[in-house]
Amino acid sequence: MMAQYTLVRSRRKTLAIHITRDAAVEVRAPMKMPLDYIESFVKKKEKWIEEHIHRRERSIDEQKAFTISYGDHVLFCGREYPVRGKEGRRAGFDAQGVWVPKGLSPEEIKYAVVQVYRSLAKRLLKMKADEFAAIMGVTPAAVKITGAKTRWGSCSGKNNICFSWRLVMAETDVIDYVVIHELAHLKELNHSPRFWAIVQGVMPDYKERVRKLKKLQEKLLTQDWNVG
Repeated sequence: MMAQYTLVRSRRKTLAIHITRDAAVEVRAPMKMPLDYIESFVKKKEKWIEEHIHRRERSIDEQKAFTISYGDHVLFCGREYPVRGKEGRRAGFDAQGVWVPKGLSPEEIKYAVVQVYRSLAKRLLKMKADEFAAIMGVTPAAVKITGAKTRWGSCSGKNNICFSWRLVMAETDVIDYVVIHELAHLKELNHSPRFWAIVQGVMPDYKERVRKLKKLQEKLLTQDWNVG
C-alpha cells in the first residue's frame, strides 16, 4: 500500500519528498507534472519514506520525554555546561555553567535556562552582527532575538536582522556563518549565485558550517525547548 501524502504543487522544477516535523509525508511537485508520474515516484521511494517516518517518530517520542533537571548539561557555543542550583532568585551563566534558583521543578528549570539563553543571545549575536557588518560594509537597521523554532535567522525588507536564541547552542564558527548569511541578505535579498558569492567571500568554507548546523538541527528535533 502506497504511503499517504500531501501533494504541494508550485513553480519548482523538480520533484521532492519531505517528511514534516509531525512525521507526515509531503510531496512537492511542479505545477503541471502528471499525477501518475508523481505516484510512481512515491512508490519507488516507499522504503526511504518508511525509514524516515520511523526516524522522525522516534525524535517526536524523545522530544516529548525531554526535561531539564539539576545536573543535566546544556549547549552554549558548541560546548556542554552543567545546570546547577544556586541560592537566590536569579539565573545566569558563568565559566562553570548555567545557574538557576534551587528548588525549581523541571519545567521551571527549563524556563529559567531559556531566559539565560535569551540573555546570552542578545549580547553575543549583537556583538557578532556588529563585527561582521563592519567587515562586510553593511548596516542592519536592527538586530533582534526571537523564539523562532525552525529558522536560525532572517532578514526583512526593512533591513532588520533576526536570530533565534537557539543559535547560541551552535559552535562559534557555525554562529559566524548564520550571522554572515543574514548580513549578506542586506546586499542580496535572495539566494542567488551573487548571494552565495558574498557569503563565500567572507567565509570560504561556509559549506562545512552548513553541515554542522544541520547536525545541530537534527539534535534539537529530539528536544522540546518550548516554554509557557
